[in-house]
Amino acid sequence: MTTIYVDADACPVKDEVERVATRLEIPVVLVCNGGIRPPRNPLVRLHIVPEGPDVADQWIAAHCGVGDVVITGDIPLADRCVKAGAHVLQHNGDELTSANIGSRLATRDLMQDIRAADPFHQSGGGKSFSRADRSRFLQALDRMARRALSEA
Repeated sequence: MTTIYVDADACPVKDEVERVATRLEIPVVLVCNGGIRPPRNPLVRLHIVPEGPDVADQWIAAHCGVGDVVITGDIPLADRCVKAGAHVLQHNGDELTSANIGSRLATRDLMQDIRAADPFHQSGGGKSFSRADRSRFLQALDRMARRALSEA
């Protein structure tokens, strides 16, 4: 049975996930360290993991599999989920697959090394999350969820 797992700490698209999941009748598990209000939707379950580095990621990677959908912006988690056979979608609507996850990991690691080598680098943060970004995510999730359902 298809399940949507959401790396819910700092996830900007939880409402959009719930909307698509409700329409397609797919259960959702929001995984976080706490601080999220329990959902009222019976299809959406909140799973709170203990505090600690990557505890939510470890839980998601251990529970997802073929036919599931994972929503995350965390590239190492995405890599583990892709290897487990899950479909992975970033918040901006980009799909991560076995064909592109290697280059995404390499880029992430390179950028991490560059930032670590320049202690005076000031990051201005990323661009704001727009309506167009939400729309793109909704369309991508709908396509991916339908594909996952057909495979399950």
